[in-house]
Amino acid sequence: MAPLTNKVDFVFYFDIRDGNPNGDPDAGNLPRIDPETGHGIVTDVCLKRKLRNHVALTKGTDPGHEIFVKEKAILNDLIEDAHKDPKVEGRKDKGEKTEAARQYMCERFFDVRTFGAVMSTGKNAGQVRGPVQLTFARSVDPIVTLEHSITRMAVATREEAEKQEGGNRTMGRKATVPYALYRTHGFVSPSLAAQVGFSTADLNLLWDGFARMFDDDRSAARGFMASRALLIFEHSSGLGNAPAHRLFDLITSRRRDPERPPRDFSDYEILVDQSVPQGVTLDTRHF
Repeated sequence: MAPLTNKVDFVFYFDIRDGNPNGDPDAGNLPRIDPETGHGIVTDVCLKRKLRNHVALTKGTDPGHEIFVKEKAILNDLIEDAHKDPKVEGRKDKGEKTEAARQYMCERFFDVRTFGAVMSTGKNAGQVRGPVQLTFARSVDPIVTLEHSITRMAVATREEAEKQEGGNRTMGRKATVPYALYRTHGFVSPSLAAQVGFSTADLNLLWDGFARMFDDDRSAARGFMASRALLIFEHSSGLGNAPAHRLFDLITSRRRDPERPPRDFSDYEILVDQSVPQGVTLDTRHF
C-alpha cells in the first residue's frame, strides 16, 4: 500500500431535514446547540461513529479493517488479543512488548490507525495519536429546535394497560431540526500516518465514508441527513504549503434568499475562492 506523503486539510458539508443530528444527553437528548449564538453542533465523535460503521459495513471482514471501538466491544479483551500474538508475546522487554502490541493494533484495526486510541486500560498497548482529526461540526446559520408530541397505540405491560383510559395510547416526545446545513473541518498528517501505517488506500476509504456514511445510518430519529460537499486541499509537501485556516477561509456559503428560512440544500450555495496558494491543489466533490 502506498504511504501517505502529503499533508491534507478538508472541509465537509452535510445537512439534515426534520431530524435530530446529534442529541445532547445533558439536555434531554435535544439537538446540540451553542446557547450564545443558536448555531447547531454535531460532535466529532458522532461523525467518527458513522465513519466507523461505514467501514465495518463495507470492509469489516477484510484483514486490517476491523473496528476497535464498536457496539458491545470489550476493549481490554481486544488489547489482550494483541499480547497473545506470537510477535508480541515473545518480546521480553516491557517497552518493546508495548510497542509491538501497538503496531499489532494499528495493523488490525482501521479506526485505531485512523483516529487513534488509548490502549492502556488493561494490558498496555500504548497510545496512538491518529493522523486524521475532525473538529465539531457547526451549522452555517442558527437553528430552530422543535419538540413534537407523539403517540403509541400500545403499552409495554399489562399493568399499564389496566391503568389506561380510552385505549392503550401512550405519549412521547420527539425533537427535530426543521433544516440545517453543517460544516466541519478535518486534517490529515502524513508524519503521524507513517507512524501507524495509514496509507493512501485508507484515506480513499475514508473519503468514500464521508460520501456514504449517512446512507448507511438511516434512523427515524435522524430524519433525512445527506452528505453535500467535500473540499480537499492537498499540499505538495508533508509539512504543508499554507496554514489550514487560510485554506478554509477560501470556502464560504450563503443563503440564496436571506429573507426566507432555509428548508433545503438548494436554498444555499457553496462559494469557492479559486486563489489557492501555490503548492496546494483543491479537489471539490459534490454528492
